Parts: sequence; C-alpha cells; structure tokens
Amino acid sequence: MGNVILDVRNIHKQFGALKASDGISLDLRQGEIHALIGPNGAGKSTLIAQIAGRLKPDSGCVHFLDQDISLKSTAQRANLGLGRTFQVSALAMENTVLENVVLGALGKRGKVFSFFKSVMHDKNLLSQARATLERVQLIDDSNRITAELSHGQRRQLEVAVALTLAPKAFLMDEPMAGMGAEGSKKLTKLLRQLKQDAPILLVEHDMDAVFALADRISVLVYGKIIATGSVDEIRSNPDVRKAYLGDEEAT
Repeated sequence: MGNVILDVRNIHKQFGALKASDGISLDLRQGEIHALIGPNGAGKSTLIAQIAGRLKPDSGCVHFLDQDISLKSTAQRANLGLGRTFQVSALAMENTVLENVVLGALGKRGKVFSFFKSVMHDKNLLSQARATLERVQLIDDSNRITAELSHGQRRQLEVAVALTLAPKAFLMDEPMAGMGAEGSKKLTKLLRQLKQDAPILLVEHDMDAVFALADRISVLVYGKIIATGSVDEIRSNPDVRKAYLGDEEAT
C-alpha cells in the first residue's frame, strides 16, 4: 500500500448530547480497501457524510490528495475525484441502464440536461459508457429500464455511474445491504478489482465481505475508533470482540 489519498483528522460532530463523531482520525491509502465497521448507531454513516461534504463537522478537517477540502461542497469534492456510491438518489430509475451511465459522464461536464439528447448519439461517449458497463457485467442490460433491474444489478450500475467520474477514491456506504449471497459474491469480486483504480473506504455490515476484501479495518464504537489493523489483528483484538464482533445482535 502506498501514499495517503484521503486523510481524516480529529473529526468531531455532536447532535445535542450525542457525540456522533468523537475525535475520529483515519486515512485511506492508494491501492487498498479500508473497511469501517461497528454496531448500528456507531456513527459510520455520519462520518461518511462528513467526508463526502453532505454534513459539516463541528471541528477537525478532511484532506484529499494533499488538499484541505473541509470547506468544499459535495459537488466540488466529487469534481476533485472523491466518488460516493450507493446513495438512494444515485440512479434515474425511468432511464435505461446505458442512459444512466451517460448521465454520469455528462454530470462531470456540468451539462447534463442541455445536451443529453444529442450526446446519446456521441459515438465516443457511448463507447466509453458501454466499456464501463462491460466492466461491471451489465452490458447485456444496456437497454433495460433501470427500475426493472434487481437490487444487486442496481448496485453494479451505481458503481458504473461512479466510474464515469474517474474517481481517485471511493466512499461506499453498505453496498452489500439487501443483497443475497450470489449478488454479494459478484460485488465482492468487482470491488476487489476496483481498488486498483481507486482506493475504497468501505462501510459494511456483511462481515464475510469485510474479511474477504479489507486490507485494513477500523472499528467505530460510540463515535470513537477503538482499533485499526489488518483482518487478523481485528479478529483477535479483545476490545473489538467485546464491543462488536462478539455481539451477534450488532451485526
């Protein structure tokens, strides 16, 4: 693993008496999947929202590619190459699979609606979109309406849309949620390949997927990171087992 791409430093976020982020620091390095795990209510999604720019921390900072992006908007962070996937509103359900990928590419240009119809005849853009769909194994579904896709296929499409923005890092919030064993297996294989393009900060409850994918794991409990390490280190950490891995209800 190489250079630090994303560096979160001493993030604090409080909602009334609840400390959702209590001095959180972690980093994401080139070529890795860094998984963030913890029980429900630990503050994982709140942290991802602060990194993505949707939520402003009370204090602390976020550095991306050696640049302080703490005051930048979600759109500005995305334009710099910070890609967030699996948001509820990520897909246009009434459009085809291919059109969704083209929309993603147009979003990077900032001209989504004015040129959408004409761009659907742009051979270079269509070729790029189809190559992306080939990569996520959805090329045979190019002309299907997105609403007709299975849950797992929508996850794959969201990855394809994110790839059109040429991200330098991915933020992924529970990509395996609601997926069956076969879908999880397929997505696990895809994410393992994607980390070579851009490292992934992965929030996930599926521990089989986490242990199969993660190069490092950080454990978040009550807004605090209690441990960071390799899969083996996290598996054998007594504090982690007591706080999370040994609590079957927490998964």
